[in-house]
Amino acid sequence: MTWLDIKDSQFGLEALPYATFRTAADPAPRLGARIGDLVLDVAAVTGVGEGGLDALLAAGPAVWKDVRAQLTRLLSDPASEADVRPHLVPIEEAELLLPFTVADYVDFYASEHHASNVGKMFRPDSEPLTPNWKHLPIGYHGRSGTVVVSGTEVVRPTGLRKTPDGIVDGPSIRLDIEAEMGFVVGVGSDRGTPVPLTEAADHIFGITLLNDWSARDIQAWEYVPLGPFLGKSFATSISPWVLPLAALEAARVSPPERDVPLTGYLDDSALEPWALDLALEVRLNGSLVSEPPYATMYWTAPQMLAHMTANGASLRVGDLFASGTISGPDPGQRGSFLELSWSGAEPFKLDDGSTRTFLEDGDEVTITATAPAPGGGRIALGEVSGRILPAKERR
Repeated sequence: MTWLDIKDSQFGLEALPYATFRTAADPAPRLGARIGDLVLDVAAVTGVGEGGLDALLAAGPAVWKDVRAQLTRLLSDPASEADVRPHLVPIEEAELLLPFTVADYVDFYASEHHASNVGKMFRPDSEPLTPNWKHLPIGYHGRSGTVVVSGTEVVRPTGLRKTPDGIVDGPSIRLDIEAEMGFVVGVGSDRGTPVPLTEAADHIFGITLLNDWSARDIQAWEYVPLGPFLGKSFATSISPWVLPLAALEAARVSPPERDVPLTGYLDDSALEPWALDLALEVRLNGSLVSEPPYATMYWTAPQMLAHMTANGASLRVGDLFASGTISGPDPGQRGSFLELSWSGAEPFKLDDGSTRTFLEDGDEVTITATAPAPGGGRIALGEVSGRILPAKERR
């Protein structure tokens, strides 16, 4: 319970996601925690978080735990109200910034349903999954410099694409979304020292909603043989809110059954479950178009982290790795428009009667998610949104 009047909010004491924010009265960025529709200045009440979330990420698990305990105590003890209330800012008065400095960015391909759908569309005469898919978490390195905070407008990318009339250099006409979960690394690791599954919680600080915008036509022409490049690197949007792992204890569930034996460093069969029961909603111009379930993801965050470092690659404070598109087994659970429209062959309807296959200029996409709360009910992760602007002429 908290002394604040937020009875029906999904941003209660069990959530407390973090953001980096500033106000018109004080433009210096600092760490905030959301409680109801207020942002608490964490640095002011705990002494941790000057400059934003980066400082807390680097501080390590013991400090993460201590700061969360302090916030819970301050917001639940009525005797603290007089000291805390002056440091609460209405959310509409807070400018939410990119929550942390993104070091490296890696995007995985962890949904069997998404990977199978893509395989069925583009390799109809072959097995949907590639031979390596169930042996290791497939991923690619993205561009950290174009990770942007929710609300940032996205300019339609221009690039080379193959058409029936030849190769064209022009705006993407198959612009898409990917509803994903991002995992935020706090403490780094030494180069040459892989991070085992059992140490994932020592490095992963929390999760954030992520939309990996994708130009499917540019991607299709460029990706052989080295994989995605310009079709992905123009923008990746993340929520301003980072929910700490400590808030997700009630969301932990067993992953899907693995039908291919895993090699030692990826074998989690004897460990506590790390799949997450997260319910996402994807809206296009306000219309609910998909409800992807994260619990169906084949590969877990510790497996992705273990694979990222298996060759001795090091972690840095602020590394971001993403799950890849989250898709479930049902048509209404597909986390990309590529799947929802089956590569453009099956347009889907919006509430106003219009249809879409891929994104049009002016379209706005918003992704939200909730998780089970420890005491019952749900907690919220915030949202990630972005609106498409027309392509710019190439100079």
